[in-house]
Amino acid sequence: MEKVIFYLLAITMVASAIASVSSRKMLRSVVYLLFVLIGAAGLYFLMDYNFLAAIQLTVYAGGIVVLIIFSVLLIQHIEMELEIAKPSRRWFSALLCLMGLSVFLGTIYSHPFAVAETTSTTTVAEIGQALLSFEKGGFILPFEVISILLLAAMIGAITIAKGSTKVKQEVSEGFDLDKILEDAKRKAEDKVLELETSDKN
Repeated sequence: MEKVIFYLLAITMVASAIASVSSRKMLRSVVYLLFVLIGAAGLYFLMDYNFLAAIQLTVYAGGIVVLIIFSVLLIQHIEMELEIAKPSRRWFSALLCLMGLSVFLGTIYSHPFAVAETTSTTTVAEIGQALLSFEKGGFILPFEVISILLLAAMIGAITIAKGSTKVKQEVSEGFDLDKILEDAKRKAEDKVLELETSDKN
């Protein structure tokens, strides 16, 4: 049963990750990313790492994704379409993905992954003390890095949502206020002349 759940989570995560990077709609990309993060939390639950699963849901799924959505909503419409990347960037991204995949597969197949014979239990109180400790074995630095990660996510979302200056220039050039006022004035004068003509008749 555990294998079935693992494969279902893995397939969901891979499919959602591909959909997240291939979709041009901002809202859809963020929702697909949410599925990826929830799937990672499900893997933690499956391995009985309940604390890591809770942190995954709280910081990533509940924090970064919501932060991205609200940042985009504050800047621009959520249904905006992302720009199509240049072919050179596509090939460069594909090359980087292949390099990362090769490192990933090489690490997996070169590691023996021996089963640990001894196990140790850690309470949530001990984890909390370790997170706030600055001594040896403390995690105060990673705990502070999380805040920087949230800030970087918000800045990235705002940068994406602002769009390019070229699009804004095209929109501003297409919106001519003087021309609209002139057309409205001409229509009003024509209407007045029609009324005067009808009154004379």
